[in-house]
Amino acid sequence: MVTGATQGIGAAIARRLADDGANVAVNGFTHGEQMTSVVADTAGFPAVADVSDPDQVAQMVSDIEATHGPIDVLVCNAAYMTMAPFVDHDEEDWWKIIDTNLSGTVFLVQSVLAEMRRTGGGNIVIIASEWGVTGWPEASAYSASKAGLIALTKTLGRELAPENIIVNAVAPGVIDTPQLQVDADNAKVSVHEMHEQYSRDIPTGRIGRADEIAAAVALLARDDLNAFVGQTIQVNGGEARCRA
Repeated sequence: MVTGATQGIGAAIARRLADDGANVAVNGFTHGEQMTSVVADTAGFPAVADVSDPDQVAQMVSDIEATHGPIDVLVCNAAYMTMAPFVDHDEEDWWKIIDTNLSGTVFLVQSVLAEMRRTGGGNIVIIASEWGVTGWPEASAYSASKAGLIALTKTLGRELAPENIIVNAVAPGVIDTPQLQVDADNAKVSVHEMHEQYSRDIPTGRIGRADEIAAAVALLARDDLNAFVGQTIQVNGGEARCRA
C-alpha cells in the first residue's frame, strides 16, 4: 500500500512498485480522477482514507486485508504542508500538518502490524524529508513532523526488526512535484524561479525527480535487504548529508 499515491512522489512510487510486480493499493483522500488514473496505470486498486483519522485508517487496512490479503509493504507517503512564519502560523493548520504527516504514519503502522506479525514480517518505508534533517525557515510544522518521522523510523527499526518487520525511511530533498507550488507561493515567485533558486544550492545543479525517490523506495521494499534497518536514505543531489 502506498499512501498519498494520487500525485507526485506517491504516484511515482505506486507506478514503480507495480512495475516491479506488486499489487498496489493506491491510497488517496478521495476517489477522483487522479486516483483513477494511478489505479489504471498500476493495475492496482483504490484505498480511500484520510490518514489523519485513525478510524478511517483502521477500516481501510481491514478492508484491504479482507479483500486482497495481508499488506507486505507499507509506504507511508501521505503528507500535508503549508508555510508561514512560526509566530504567524495558524494553530489549527499547524496541528493538521502534524496529524497528517506524523500521527497518520503512526496510525498506518499500528494498523498493519497484526497481519505482518501473523505472516512473519514485512517492510515499512516512511517518507521523511531533508527538511526533517536540516529544518527550514517558515516550515516549522512540516520540518518538525518530518524530524519526528526520522526518529520514529530509528525507534521502530530497533523495535520491530526482531519480528522481521523492517522499517526504513527516505528523506527527499527538493523534488519536482505539485507541492513545489507551496514553496513558490510562499516566496512570491513562479515555480520556474523556485526551481532555479533551489537548484543553485544543489551540487548536481538540479532539483530531484519523483522517480528517483521511487527507486529508493523500491530498494527498501525488497525482502532480501533485511540488514538495512532504521536508516534514512537522503535523496537530495548532495545538498545535505545525515550526520546522526
